[in-house]
Amino acid sequence: MNTPTQHPYDQLTPDRVLDAVESVGFISDARIMALNSYENRVYQVGIEESDPLIAKFYRPERWSKEQILEEHQFSLDLKAMELPVVAPSTDEHGNTLHEFEGFLFALFPRQGGHAPELDNLDNLLILGRTLGRMHKLGSSQAFQQRPEINLQRYGIDNVEFLLENDFIP
Repeated sequence: MNTPTQHPYDQLTPDRVLDAVESVGFISDARIMALNSYENRVYQVGIEESDPLIAKFYRPERWSKEQILEEHQFSLDLKAMELPVVAPSTDEHGNTLHEFEGFLFALFPRQGGHAPELDNLDNLLILGRTLGRMHKLGSSQAFQQRPEINLQRYGIDNVEFLLENDFIP
């Protein structure tokens, strides 16, 4: 159990990461490397006699299972439309989200990439088309779990919270 000063990620040790990956049927070769991530914890985990996997551990109490699964489904739908996304891996039962000792996590194939050359007009055209296709799929059905990005939620509510709680000296 976490104390008030402990962050839940304090419990996410390298051994726990490896145990979580192995809990869904993979055998790790014990190689682990932390990757950059703003909010979640993401690791490259070596797998015996196979390519490494990317394990993403979702920040506890940030997103619900339903929100994460909705996002996973959107990624899978984008992939089915042959858009260049790295969707979460599915297990033999079609599951993309796993739980281990209080942590929700997903596994992804390792996929390299590179930044586009933004001064190349052909690249900008391709980016625009890709974004258009993503938005078309996203607007084809209403998201039920994803919080809406709007002025009230991301502007007014936050200003009121700061003013009411004396966050700003």
